[in-house]
Amino acid sequence: MRSLHVAGESPLHRLPATAKIAGLALAAVLIFLTRDPRFLVPALILSSGLYFSLGQPIPAAIRPLRPVLATILLVGLFHLLLTSAEEAMVTTLRLSTLMMLGAAVTASTTVSAFIDTITRTAAPLERLGLVKAADIGLSVGLVVRFVPEILTRYEAIREAHRARGIRPKVTTILGPLIISTLKDADNIAAAIDARGIRGQ
Repeated sequence: MRSLHVAGESPLHRLPATAKIAGLALAAVLIFLTRDPRFLVPALILSSGLYFSLGQPIPAAIRPLRPVLATILLVGLFHLLLTSAEEAMVTTLRLSTLMMLGAAVTASTTVSAFIDTITRTAAPLERLGLVKAADIGLSVGLVVRFVPEILTRYEAIREAHRARGIRPKVTTILGPLIISTLKDADNIAAAIDARGIRGQ
C-alpha cells in the first residue's frame, strides 16, 4: 500500500509533528485573512519551495498533487465564470498554497506521528466526555493513509477503461471507485472491531 510520507532528513522532517500541524492550522487562518496578491503569491512560492525541498524527484512530487490541483483549477474556473476574475485568482492562490503546505506536512510526517498528535490534542475533549481521542486519531490516520490508495485505484480503473477501448470519463470512473472504496472501508471497520481497537 502506498503512503504519502517520504523518508528524509530535511529540517521539516526533523520538526515535531505537533509543531507542523499547528503551523499548518495557523497558516490556513492567516491565508484566509488576506486577499492581497502581494502576500498570497509569495506564500504560494514559499510553500511550493518547502514541499519541493523534501528530497523527492520532481515528477514523483507532482504526481499526487495533480487531482487536487485539477480540482482547485476547476473551482477557480467556476469563480471566474460566476463571480469575478479577482475572486478566481484569490481563491486559486489560497487553495494552492494550502495544498502545498498540506502536502509538505503530510510528506514529512509519518501516519503514526499524525495519529499520536491528533490523539494527544483531542485528549482534553475526552476528559470532558465529549469524544474518544483514540478514535479521532485513528480516523485521521486512516484518511491520511488511504488518500494515495484511492488515487492508485482511480488510476487502475482508468487504465482498465482504456484497455477495454473505453474512453475514461469521470462519470464512468466515479461509480466503481466509490463502490470499491466503500467495500474497503467496511472491511477495515470490521478488522478494527475484530481487534477491539475502536473505543478503547
